[in-house]
Amino acid sequence: MQTHPLEMSAAGVSLRVTALCVLAWLGLAASDRVYIHPFQLLIYSKSSCDHLQNSNAEAPKDPVFTPAPIQAKTSPVDEVAIQESLVLASKNLKTEDKMRAVEVGMLLNFVGFRIYKMMSEMWSTDNGVILSPTALFGTLASFYLGALDPTDNQLQAFLGVPVEDQGCTSQLDGHKVLSALQTIQSFLVGQDEANRQRGLLLSTVVGLFTAPGLSLKQQFVQGLVPFAPVTFSHSLDLSTDPDLAAEKINKFMEAVTGWKINSPMTRVNPDSTLLFNTYVHFQGKMKGFSMLTALQEFWVDNITSVFVPMLSGMGTFQHWNDIQNNLSIVCVPFSENSCLLLIQPHSASDLWKVDALTFQHNFMTWMKNLSPRVIHLTMPQLVLQGSYDLQDLLTQANLPTLLGAGANLGKISDARLRVGKVLNNILFELKSEDGEQPTESSQPQDKPEILEISLNSPFLFAIYEQHSTAFHFLGRVTNPQSMM
Repeated sequence: MQTHPLEMSAAGVSLRVTALCVLAWLGLAASDRVYIHPFQLLIYSKSSCDHLQNSNAEAPKDPVFTPAPIQAKTSPVDEVAIQESLVLASKNLKTEDKMRAVEVGMLLNFVGFRIYKMMSEMWSTDNGVILSPTALFGTLASFYLGALDPTDNQLQAFLGVPVEDQGCTSQLDGHKVLSALQTIQSFLVGQDEANRQRGLLLSTVVGLFTAPGLSLKQQFVQGLVPFAPVTFSHSLDLSTDPDLAAEKINKFMEAVTGWKINSPMTRVNPDSTLLFNTYVHFQGKMKGFSMLTALQEFWVDNITSVFVPMLSGMGTFQHWNDIQNNLSIVCVPFSENSCLLLIQPHSASDLWKVDALTFQHNFMTWMKNLSPRVIHLTMPQLVLQGSYDLQDLLTQANLPTLLGAGANLGKISDARLRVGKVLNNILFELKSEDGEQPTESSQPQDKPEILEISLNSPFLFAIYEQHSTAFHFLGRVTNPQSMM
């Protein structure tokens, strides 16, 4: 029986990268001559630092612009064009580009796992959770791009790269980090021609909203393009009527994204002069799955159920039944290098235990236990929305001032900025691709025993990409009908 290429040990890739980083750290003690920074591909080189020092002394002031007033009526963004930008980014990648993507993939996983754990603890297991580690990391990296000392060092440490000294050569190059994020996104949706034909979609849009008269630096806004190909910069009165300001922003972003935002922004802080909102749309069509004609029962808890649309498909999927931790994992491939991971507790009452165990730093090692199994899988069709304010998460992480009034964001604007809400909004869709059959590698070659799996009670999920070892989405579904 053929097996899917994704069953190659993804955990091994991540562990090898981690080992290389550890060896690089040990290089300092092992050699009197050469020190190799563990994230050397992401930091400024000596030549870059020299160039920056010379250009800072000679260059004129950064050009600025004043964002135009916000308008309620506007055209939706072209998600196909955003997709094509990722396709273009996936072509002619150098080895160094791919290595940077692996380094950033490891960093965003660690940050994502940490934040997911905080979100999971903040909200009870009765509530769903959805997190985009790439959007989260990209938002923080964007602020790093616009930060000066000491905020840049604080953000760098939070991103997982400690600042060893105050020298330029230990500083992250924000442009390299955001470029690596673009490579990570392109690995998910851009490299495989079948992905593009089947409509595996990922789009990121950023909205910058400023107080009237505040100018932004062009270089900063242009630097966001690898992370968010479309960035809107608009001004509006944030102080006179904070509720009206939030309403205007919601209407504008609904118009440009083209989707109804079920968790709209509420009252803005009237003292804020900058709001940074990231909107991420993911759509995955599951090959070989079809929609069941009748609604199926989903048990929210032991006594409550709802009827929801369900998908059904059969194939040879990677599977692991963990008896010790009372859970099972199924890996449903999107392509040769990406998949949907589904984590199901053996009992609905074990959800909180499984949630506490999953999406930890050792989760990658679990994946080495996956093995092929012929499975008939039934699961809910998912159309999930989630929204969270990074300011709340930073407060939960005991970093309430990181993007507070004292933050030095001199590369974003010459004015002293007061950052308000920093929202990440997610629209996550999993649908069937009717009329398609599973790929040859997913077809059973003989008549083995078929394992029946039905996700008809709360479960966890993740979108994983093998080349970068990045987890693009992490989630907990307690009720497919509810908003995250």
